[in-house]
Amino acid sequence: MSGGPIKRSLTLRGHRTSVSLEEPFWQAFRAIAEAQEKPINQLAAEIDVRRDPESEGLASAIRVFVLRWYQAKLD
Repeated sequence: MSGGPIKRSLTLRGHRTSVSLEEPFWQAFRAIAEAQEKPINQLAAEIDVRRDPESEGLASAIRVFVLRWYQAKLD
């Protein structure tokens, strides 16, 4: 995998935040949002409310969500 994380802005429940993910994660995250027929901001907000902000950053939560989504497709 080449290149480092890319920072992009998302709007979560009315406030803007920046998230840094590697491009393959951004691509996979967009594909999941499309498969679920949701805007990427809505999917990010859903992930945000389920994470523990004390122990997990939003970028990490998104990476784990993407990984688990694709793992479930393999099962």
